[in-house]
Amino acid sequence: MRTVTVYSTGPSCQRCRLTCQRLDALGIRYHLVDVHEERNAALRAFLFDELGYREAPIVQVGTDRWSGFRPDLIDALVKGPGVG
Repeated sequence: MRTVTVYSTGPSCQRCRLTCQRLDALGIRYHLVDVHEERNAALRAFLFDELGYREAPIVQVGTDRWSGFRPDLIDALVKGPGVG
């Protein structure tokens, strides 16, 4: 399976929690990055300012990315290559 990274805005983000819960339920391993931590300020600026994302989480699978809680795309990870 490709590497899955979840860029979260922290534990108060409901969509972030739902995304992680769905990944956990499906047994999909992921790396969680809190972009609101001070050490991730440059990453936060890149994702939101340069790439234009407006909601969290931002999920990256290989070179594919999406934002928000997308159970359809998460479920597709179990089915095989490609997202969406």
